[in-house]
Amino acid sequence: MKNLYNEDEFLLISGIQHFAFCSRQWALIHVEQLWAENVKTIEGQHLHNRVDDPFLKDSGNQIEVWRSVSLISYSLGLTGRGDVVEFKTGDSGIELPGKTGWWTPFPVEYKRGKPKPDERDEVQLCAQAICMEEMFETTIEEGAMFYGETRRRAIISFTKELRQQVVDYTEEMHRLFKLAITPPPVYKPHCKSCSLFDVCLPKSINRNRTVISYLKRELQ
Repeated sequence: MKNLYNEDEFLLISGIQHFAFCSRQWALIHVEQLWAENVKTIEGQHLHNRVDDPFLKDSGNQIEVWRSVSLISYSLGLTGRGDVVEFKTGDSGIELPGKTGWWTPFPVEYKRGKPKPDERDEVQLCAQAICMEEMFETTIEEGAMFYGETRRRAIISFTKELRQQVVDYTEEMHRLFKLAITPPPVYKPHCKSCSLFDVCLPKSINRNRTVISYLKRELQ
């Protein structure tokens, strides 16, 4: 893939899930550097803390498991970490240090809740897969989401349409970040579950004002 971004232009992979959920939420976190915790974000952190250990690797004859894997993509301009990558033996794939044969990467992302009605989880996992494809010079056809509420995996196929959605989201993320634009609020039912509801104030703020300008005005 063509290198489109320099390292000083990289954005966080995790941000694509925020962007798919709400572009304003993404901008509040990644452009304006605002954040707030709620029960769901804290529970999510606890789940990841149990999973993420970059020094822990589970090995076997048929599978090799790496945790908290550093990821990077110069074509998407993204960087971050993947929760788990399972390398499975097969007839094709990549070579692993100290291992014989071929191994196929299979990314697994952990979420505290349950499958979403939209593609926000899928695009994050697909973005991770694209990073791994660049890093390992291979092709990854699928991965999995593990949900804490259902205690089950959902297999995700990295289709052409899903990959294009990742590209579209990341291009818009880079555009907004470069111009320091925070999209105006649009109140929707899912706003109630957002940890930034009291920061965003989707029912109160004038569409032409940023959160920072609002806070400065109120604190004067």
